[in-house]
Amino acid sequence: MSALRAFIAERDWAQFHSPENLAKSIAIEAGELLEEFQWSPEFDRDRVRLELADVLTYCYELADQLGVEPEDIILEKLEITRAKYPVEKAHGRSARYDRL
Repeated sequence: MSALRAFIAERDWAQFHSPENLAKSIAIEAGELLEEFQWSPEFDRDRVRLELADVLTYCYELADQLGVEPEDIILEKLEITRAKYPVEKAHGRSARYDRL
């Protein structure tokens, strides 16, 4: 995270990186990631890696702005999802939790 903070500070970009703008950027970059799979199940691994890096960069920066640790909120969300999708009901199924 320190490398990301330094990169942003060197360019004085923090002024543009409000939580709202970061959330928009995540959606935009996620669209660019999805575009790599648009017309074919085949994809360029290097291009996908770079687009994924863009998505993750904005996600990490938003987490930093909100004062949360990505790993902590992922684990918290896993607990919530674990309750919605118990193994005995969800194993091998893709149904939504309210349809299990």
